[in-house]
Amino acid sequence: MPIRIRQHVNPLARKFQSPIAIPDWQEIYQTGARPIHLDIGCGRGRFLLNLAQQNPEVNYLGIEIRRQLVDLANQERDHLGLTNLHYLFGNMNSSAKILLESLPENRLKTISIQFPDPWFKKKHNKRRVVQPELVTLLVDYLGSGGEIFLQSDIKEVAVEMRDRFAANSNLIQQHPDWLETNPLNVATERELYVLGQNLPVYRVLLAKSTT
Repeated sequence: MPIRIRQHVNPLARKFQSPIAIPDWQEIYQTGARPIHLDIGCGRGRFLLNLAQQNPEVNYLGIEIRRQLVDLANQERDHLGLTNLHYLFGNMNSSAKILLESLPENRLKTISIQFPDPWFKKKHNKRRVVQPELVTLLVDYLGSGGEIFLQSDIKEVAVEMRDRFAANSNLIQQHPDWLETNPLNVATERELYVLGQNLPVYRVLLAKSTT
């Protein structure tokens, strides 16, 4: 019988408030002295799976709030024998600080947040992943010159994400308008679906100042 996996979960529920279980990074990654790409809300992890195979010189880390997806993603990683990829179960809005503090210093070089749950009802907006407190922590721990890539097919969500990150004085938007193409050159499953429907995707790339 197929495993039933929920499409949406409430990140404010009590069961998602426990801190992320931090592994020993030296045991996780074959080579620790590499830049780290953090993907928040990685879903089934296929996006990172492709990137990790294309870029063995980068360590990839996916965070996902649905444990079953994390378990399945790590199984697929093991099947392929990838040593530069790991998936963690957890809620970034309750565990960002403990996770970011645990990462090797100055190794966090790229962050991506792609097609997060939109939570359309105004009373549910507080469930959206990109909250001001998370923005501050991510920018603080991002290495100098590091990049943050955001995308959504919901313009309201994309604008909110962009504006919250752009409000941080340490970040510089790398283009005046929405990006036409994905600069990472690997599409998520949601991105492929949206583009296949000939619908727009709203993308933005920001970089941390080097001064």
